[in-house]
Amino acid sequence: MPEAVDAVSDPNRPGITPLEIIRTIVLIVALASLALWGFTMWPFPWGLVFGIGTPAVVLLIWALFLSPRSMLRLHPFIRAIVELLIYAGVTLAWWTMGQAWAGIAFAVVAVACGLVTGRRNLQ
Repeated sequence: MPEAVDAVSDPNRPGITPLEIIRTIVLIVALASLALWGFTMWPFPWGLVFGIGTPAVVLLIWALFLSPRSMLRLHPFIRAIVELLIYAGVTLAWWTMGQAWAGIAFAVVAVACGLVTGRRNLQ
């Protein structure tokens, strides 16, 4: 009978780093921020469109270009530009909701996380 391989101690399986957890949290906050922006800043029928559509488009872009198992591989600098455009959009969404400090805080955390991730990918 073959031995069961412990998934935690498998040397071929890369572990989840704290940076990946922070990056995931930044993505979730970005999606929630865009949904909040869409639902609160637009009147009823358009609020549903933007509240659901904007996070869905950002999630699609992230899955295509930025995820660890992305479908389309881009040059690291183009990936950084796409990621910065998403972060800038979320920051502008916070600013248009009248929460400039929340937008600045999000931008600082997201850009710092993106810089550290980008430097690790270049090494």
